[in-house]
Parts: sequence; C-alpha cells; structure tokens
Amino acid sequence: MAIDPDVDAYLARLPPEQRALLQHVRDVIAKEVPDAEQAISYGMPAFKRDGKFFLSYAGWKRHCSIYPLTDDFLAGHRADLEGYARTRGSLHFTPERPLPDALLRDLVRDLLARPEALNRY
Repeated sequence: MAIDPDVDAYLARLPPEQRALLQHVRDVIAKEVPDAEQAISYGMPAFKRDGKFFLSYAGWKRHCSIYPLTDDFLAGHRADLEGYARTRGSLHFTPERPLPDALLRDLVRDLLARPEALNRY
C-alpha cells in the first residue's frame, strides 16, 4: 500500500481524540482494501484504488466526516445511521459516537462495488 506522508502530517495536526478516531478509520479501511493508495485529495486524506478515488475522511472542529455516501447505502443502512448527522454526501461522527467497524467496512464494499461512485483525481 502506498502511503503519502502528507496523510500522516494531516492526522498529526488533529486533536488527540480525533487523531485516534481517524487513525482507526484509516486502519479499518486499509485492512479492508490492502492494495489501496493513501493520498491527500481536496485537502483531506483519501483512498484510491487503480487510480480512482473511492473514499475520503476529515477532521473538523466539532466532528469527523467520511465521504462519499450513496443514496443506496443510506437507504440500505437507515437504521444503522440513525442518530448520525450528515450532509448530502457525508456522514458525521465523533469520538463519543464513532462509526462501527462493520458499518465502515460495508461502506467501503458498497463504494468499491459501484464504479459510478468512483472518481478520478
């Protein structure tokens, strides 16, 4: 797996709780997709596979986010996502309310199974 040192630098700038949370997210995704590349895209840590972006994550002032979310994923996991804030294309979570590993793995699998959800950057 190719890892951009800028991803480590991004995480190092975060408060400790967010850093630990996003490092865990990073580790779960890396284990799920060991051949993925890690890079910075649009100022956020991102995962790419075969040159195509499939997921990014970020730490913000009051929450962390993961991008993108598909309508099908949202519909299929409505109960699991209850109580999490979100925007049209992102899911928000916090150290107090992290994403369950199983949900994160499902999101990764969903994105990789949908070529239309993958973008070239």
